[in-house]
Amino acid sequence: MTAVTAVSTRDSHPQVATWRDWSCDVHLAVADPADLPTARALVEQVMRDVDEVASRFRDDSDLARVNAAPGTWVDVDPLLVAAVRVALAAAAATDGLVHPLLGRPLVELGYDRDLGLLVERPASADRPVLETDAPALDSWHRVATEDDAVRVPDGTALDLGATAKAWAVDLAATALEVHGLGPALVSIGGDLRTVGDDAWPVAVAEQPGTPLADADDLVELRAGALATSSTRVRRWTHAGVVRHHLLDPRAGQPAAETWRTVTVAASTCTEANTASTAAVVLGDTAPGWLTDRGYAARLVAADGAVTLVGPWPAPETPATPIGARS
Repeated sequence: MTAVTAVSTRDSHPQVATWRDWSCDVHLAVADPADLPTARALVEQVMRDVDEVASRFRDDSDLARVNAAPGTWVDVDPLLVAAVRVALAAAAATDGLVHPLLGRPLVELGYDRDLGLLVERPASADRPVLETDAPALDSWHRVATEDDAVRVPDGTALDLGATAKAWAVDLAATALEVHGLGPALVSIGGDLRTVGDDAWPVAVAEQPGTPLADADDLVELRAGALATSSTRVRRWTHAGVVRHHLLDPRAGQPAAETWRTVTVAASTCTEANTASTAAVVLGDTAPGWLTDRGYAARLVAADGAVTLVGPWPAPETPATPIGARS
């Protein structure tokens, strides 16, 4: 959830649309001005579709119906099945560090509604502040899917926050490609992916609205994705304790803030976000884990110190800012 300023290497400025949804900034840039209306409509449709089936904050979503009936098969839209399978693949790739069954711990920690609607909540009288019903680390193995149905284990609840936003970016990029649109760049909450072969220098910063000159880093993205996981943006107070949304599934608690942000480059936004989330959870061992898997990454420690992993990309040409993300 970093602030990202997309810029263009073309002689003419790309056309840009920005708006708010899912409690974050959405940013769309296209090289051809004629593409912008159709491209925006496609991105908005993808976000509506994903929200309708996979939101934890809508009582009428398919995910909410699955969570209301743990241990039983629930008929759902195939789009939710696809979203759950993406989350299970992320769990498999990280040995459960990116876990799809953290819905109950997040609620117990106070994250029970859209971030913009959160209010301070006291601790329960019969439960200590630091206690949650964390699922077993391997419980994701017991999530079952069919083409139009999902079943989660008894005593658990889905939360797809670790993968759904990045996956929506990938879906939106694919939709643009299918409709013959591009070059383009799509960003939802700072998780972004390019469409086409153009190079897109991207200014990376930790706060929305950061001017290009003050950006923390400038990287070049071509036919790929960047995703950032941060402990500094989605925060709230529960029982007088400040929390963040990236839970360590081994404890059911917010991950230790060894890294305040981790940005990873990969071929898809889902892969990049899976790696960045796992890195936050891993803490001190994250650089080695990322290196072993061949990722290019930028990690910012709690004290602001920056660690670069792999071939962290650099721009080849001067950049011109066209907008900021959060």
